[in-house]
Amino acid sequence: MGALAPLTRPGWVDAGRQLLAGIELAVDEVNGGGGIGGRPLELLVRDTAADPERAAAAVEELAGLGVAAVVGEYHSVVARAAAARADALGVPFLCSSAVLDALTEEPTQWVARLAPAQSHGWRTYADFLLGAGHTRIAVATQPSVYWASGTRILRERLAGRGGSVVEIDVQGSPVGAVCDLLVEQGVTALLLLVGYPEPAAELVRAVRGDRRLGELLIGAPAGQPEFAGWAGALGADGAGIPFLRYLPEQLGPLGERVGKELRARLGEEPSMVAFEGWDSVTVLAEVLRSHGAGDRAAVAGAWPRVEVEGTRGPVRFSRTPGTGVWQWAWAPVHVVDRDPADIGRFRIL
Repeated sequence: MGALAPLTRPGWVDAGRQLLAGIELAVDEVNGGGGIGGRPLELLVRDTAADPERAAAAVEELAGLGVAAVVGEYHSVVARAAAARADALGVPFLCSSAVLDALTEEPTQWVARLAPAQSHGWRTYADFLLGAGHTRIAVATQPSVYWASGTRILRERLAGRGGSVVEIDVQGSPVGAVCDLLVEQGVTALLLLVGYPEPAAELVRAVRGDRRLGELLIGAPAGQPEFAGWAGALGADGAGIPFLRYLPEQLGPLGERVGKELRARLGEEPSMVAFEGWDSVTVLAEVLRSHGAGDRAAVAGAWPRVEVEGTRGPVRFSRTPGTGVWQWAWAPVHVVDRDPADIGRFRIL
């Protein structure tokens, strides 16, 4: 089995490390239980470094090495490139964490996904903002298909209920100028649709340090605050920033057990991305056991029939409009933040 993850910069390394920890733990458990048909599941890991071309080349290399399937990837634009190459080569690809709605240009039988589509999660986030009384929102954004898609989803959802979105392109803009714009525009919330750790952390520090913006809500729907590096870099400034988290309010026995194992492996609290990694391998292992590892078409053909108990609930795939892939609809979705009274604790909002 091939695995894709951003393990070096400019990739989101914290996410890649968590994703890989979940993947590796599940592979170890599969092999500890006898493997696939008595044979060990071999894992071939490739670092995408948030580079779409590198991801596509990795899929081609893994296909040539004879993998039964590929799992993983966190960055949406990178996962889209991997999915396109997997579709072209006839290699099953189970995307773990990327959320961009249109993961493929055309519907394909070769690709399935665990993470919720971006429109599903980000509409939930927009509803949270509206429910909290925020109708005039600013988004600090950088050029990217993913950020542009998120901005469109937010704008459409907010506009339907009398809200509006002010877009601020932070590419090359000093943070002081961004703060001035926020004051001028009279917004009540700023959403960080930008890279991590920078410029996201720099923007947080600037806003937190500007007395004019003391009542401004900072939000990060893409999930930057979930990772330990966020709390380490920003301390108290990183608390109270709502983000999307694809975990249930309370994990069941399987999730608790896997979470304990992940915590020991990582040396820190596992994120939703680690659980996505574990679920991906567990789902794929069940497909390989029931349909064999030697026939890629049979593996891909099993997406609509597989049902597996994952860490966050039963996983089954269906055709969801607008995605083009076999989709788990849906993983649990919550808006959470880090508690200002205890930055290591998450609050469901």
